[in-house]
Parts: sequence; structure tokens; C-alpha cells
Amino acid sequence: MEILRHIVVLVHLVGFAILFGAWVVEAVNGKHQITRLMNWGLAIAGLAGLILAAPWGIDYDLNYAKIGVKLVILVIIGALLGIGAGRQRKTGSVPGAVFWSIGVLTFANAAIAVLWR
Repeated sequence: MEILRHIVVLVHLVGFAILFGAWVVEAVNGKHQITRLMNWGLAIAGLAGLILAAPWGIDYDLNYAKIGVKLVILVIIGALLGIGAGRQRKTGSVPGAVFWSIGVLTFANAAIAVLWR
């Protein structure tokens, strides 16, 4: 059971890497666009995170406050991706505040995962 949990953690990290990596590519290229890859990364990280939030195969209590904060940030990132994609379809560009907030919140979510014990 522990190996399965570690595989889900790996999938969760891959989802984060896809989301953050796609965001970094757009930031470095100066395009500041929302891509499908960002949406896929969010979906993968979110689904794997929800699976990890279930208390299976562990001998310790989960930190539900941390899980709740990460879930709220995930929902905000999803909302920002939706807002940015809508604006991108309508005007051809994503507002800078929306684009940069996606990257900052994605990084903050990873930082919470690593630093909050």
C-alpha cells in the first residue's frame, strides 16, 4: 500500500511540474498566455492531491488544515486559469495580474507542501 501511495505522490508532483513548467515557459517567452498544458497540470495535481487526502495506507494523522489551505489555493488557481482563458479568447491576451498570480500561487502551493510540517 505504501508503494501505491508513493506512486500517487509522484503523479501529484508531475502534475505540479506540468502546471508550473508550462507557466514558466510562457513567462520566459513573454507571451503570458494560458495553455491547455496548464489546465492538464492543474487537473492532474488536483486529482492526485484529493486521492492523497484520503487516509489510506498511513500510520499517522493527516494535517487537514494544510490540505484545506492547499485545496483553496488550487481552486483559486483554477479560477484564475478560467478567467485568463476567457479573457484570452475575448481580447487575445491575459491580464498581467492574472498571469503572474497563477505562477505565484502555484509556487506557494508547492512551498506549503514542502515547508508546512
